[in-house]
Amino acid sequence: MENRGEIRKIQFTGKSSYIISLPKQWVMDLGLKQGDQIRIVRKGSSTLELYPPKFESRIQKKEDVTIEIGIEEEASIVRKLISLYFLGFKIINVKPKNGRLSPNQRKAVKEAVKRMLMGSEIISDSSGGITVQVLVNLLELSVDGAFKRMIHLARTMSSDAILAVKENNLELAQEVINTDDEVDRFGFYIIRQLKIAIQNEHMLKEMGFRNARNCLGYRLIVKNIERAGDHAAFIAKDLLEFKKPVKKEILEKLQDMNEFCLSVLDDSCLALFKEDYAQAEKTIGKTDEIDKYEKKVRDASKSLKDEEEIYRIRRMTENIRRVSEYASDIAEIVLNMNIEKTLKKTE
Repeated sequence: MENRGEIRKIQFTGKSSYIISLPKQWVMDLGLKQGDQIRIVRKGSSTLELYPPKFESRIQKKEDVTIEIGIEEEASIVRKLISLYFLGFKIINVKPKNGRLSPNQRKAVKEAVKRMLMGSEIISDSSGGITVQVLVNLLELSVDGAFKRMIHLARTMSSDAILAVKENNLELAQEVINTDDEVDRFGFYIIRQLKIAIQNEHMLKEMGFRNARNCLGYRLIVKNIERAGDHAAFIAKDLLEFKKPVKKEILEKLQDMNEFCLSVLDDSCLALFKEDYAQAEKTIGKTDEIDKYEKKVRDASKSLKDEEEIYRIRRMTENIRRVSEYASDIAEIVLNMNIEKTLKKTE
């Protein structure tokens, strides 16, 4: 069978039964024979899943889970929530091991749901426990759509961070830092979807992946985008710390360097969406040009005498440079994801 599926006719037999034949190759691959039982599970209004006997255990879905929290636990609550969110649970109950949840524990759960767990809502909240429900439908926001939104946010953060330094705009710098949480939320959502896709071949195809290996590639790419956003936030935090702009001639060079890095990031993501091996290879070669932009920043900084200012420029330069390195890493992953397609074309 091809991944796009086959068209088969529904037939009517007896007085009230509709039947459809199973693909012969599928039956043979699973070692099934006449008389074997198949479990049919309805998914939504238009999808049926078939489970042979030895695969029946796979239909036991992770619907809900309960975690018990000790009196002293606070930071670990968030880590546990994120882990269970990644695993695909729809209902997460947070209960105290003894007594009741403290105000700080309840606050930690609420903040995590609000800032990190996309599509989640608190449906029950008391000192006796909190219940979190993941409401988002698996296909309402595609991995592709979430990833594009994540890239857009990280890219905007980088541009706004440099603009904030240029204008000495502390409010804009704070907004960049706040946006980092939004980038992480999309990242967590994508990771959750990838984990679900790996465990369910039907969902894998519905989400647009050719195979489970691509999920690993996307997982690594998500981490690189998250890090790109982190470095934009570092630049914004630098401004909040020093509360003064950078000299105009140096800032212009930093701005040119940042725009180049973002262009490399755009190229690597374009290669990802187009599944373009040649584009990815070209992007990796382009990243070598970052050295000349960095040299221009160093040359413009030679007149600086203040050690603190010199250190600040070096730190900003490093944060900008890292974006191009992450873009190169993404392009490398695209190469790995598409090398087989390239080989087939040359055969």
